[in-house]
Amino acid sequence: MIHKKSQLLCAWFLFADLVMTALAWIAAYHLRFDSGWFPVVKHTPDVSLCYNNIPLVVLVALLAYQFTGQYMINRFRRLREDFASVFMGTALMGLLVVAVTFGLHSAYESRGAIVLFVLLTMLLILFFRRLSWVGVHWLRKRGYNQTQTLIVGTGRVARKTARSLRQTTWLGFKNVGFIEDEPSHWASDLDILGSVADLPKLVEKYQVSHVFICLPMGRYDEARRVFDVLSQTLVDVRLVADVPALAGVTFTTTHFDGMPMIGLRESPHFGLNIVVKRVMDVVLSLLALIVLSPLLALIGVLIKLTSPGPIFYSQERCGLNGRTFKMLKFRSMRADAEQKSGAVWAVKDDPRKTKIGDFLRKTSLDELPQFINVLLGDMSIVGPRPERPIFINKFTKTIPNYHARHAVKAGITGWAQVNGWRGNTSLRKRIQFDLYYITHWTPWLDIRILWLTIWHGFVNRNAY
Repeated sequence: MIHKKSQLLCAWFLFADLVMTALAWIAAYHLRFDSGWFPVVKHTPDVSLCYNNIPLVVLVALLAYQFTGQYMINRFRRLREDFASVFMGTALMGLLVVAVTFGLHSAYESRGAIVLFVLLTMLLILFFRRLSWVGVHWLRKRGYNQTQTLIVGTGRVARKTARSLRQTTWLGFKNVGFIEDEPSHWASDLDILGSVADLPKLVEKYQVSHVFICLPMGRYDEARRVFDVLSQTLVDVRLVADVPALAGVTFTTTHFDGMPMIGLRESPHFGLNIVVKRVMDVVLSLLALIVLSPLLALIGVLIKLTSPGPIFYSQERCGLNGRTFKMLKFRSMRADAEQKSGAVWAVKDDPRKTKIGDFLRKTSLDELPQFINVLLGDMSIVGPRPERPIFINKFTKTIPNYHARHAVKAGITGWAQVNGWRGNTSLRKRIQFDLYYITHWTPWLDIRILWLTIWHGFVNRNAY
């Protein structure tokens, strides 16, 4: 079916974008020449020249915005997609305006006004668009602008999809029922409307716009038949992947020689991202070591005064790609702590700890020398905590995807740690949070984790 509501929303965004563009064009002139904020070296062009160019600017904007996909509207569109399309659209429009005015030898030429125009247009469009989405989401939560959906399947993924659609009311999806060829007694609590063969008439009866195929992995061969049956309709069809063992992994789709490929495990840590993260690590580590040097010296003196042995303790850990390195810590146990017991998991009230060892561990101060590991390139400030090889050999046999956490450098702090999963807590939960961090990494997520570490991550009751 033709999505009339989506067409209306696209028309509204198009109208609003062009109005915002025209207003930005006028505002840029007055800011540049009338506000007094910017020096005017040459003569001030007549304001009529600005107004005369509005139709040309609007036409150029229309072409640029359409070309950069600003009106590919759907209910799953995210903020970053809006921002990216608006950024590209306004940047392209600015270049085209410069080219057209130069080519037509327009009397109104001002580089400063053009720069202001592009920036104002971007800000106005983004502000008004987010305001519009807030209004749309508000209406959808109250039952307006709804779209009907059907879910093919009755298993775990189907139930989770239905629950998510109910909870995300701002998307405006209303599931009218389930489709299942092989209903069983455990699906008796679901509203099963019919079989796959009944889909065309059910789509027409309930005015369905979206169909979600939520079959278990063992029944993926049935998805083709669902597609064939739905070829008689014009509904949107989405396949919800059933891959429980890959929790926390981001899926990507690409095309290779006309063939769609799905990425099941891809790290965002490549190219420029690695450079950005490394620069952050070096700068912040140097600052930390300089600022904390009096504290580091004091801890070193206290360790020497309260127990015989070295100040630092180095321990073999696994980092990027599973490679081992020597991780530094302030020594918090007796120098001979592992000579008899060997490598053991830390426990509460460990008798091997020194007089200040318990305090150092509880406050995470024993971890501070790892800023040196960061400078050496063995670790990052933020990342999954490194583990000892002897424990990794055990964990990989019982915890799925444990090795995936070695796709990035190990960190002093991490997403799992600031969420409370450190020390003697669930390893599976820790891995889940580590995988989330790896696949959703951005510099802003690192900054957020550092902020949470400062306020919540140092002192922890599970740190033994």
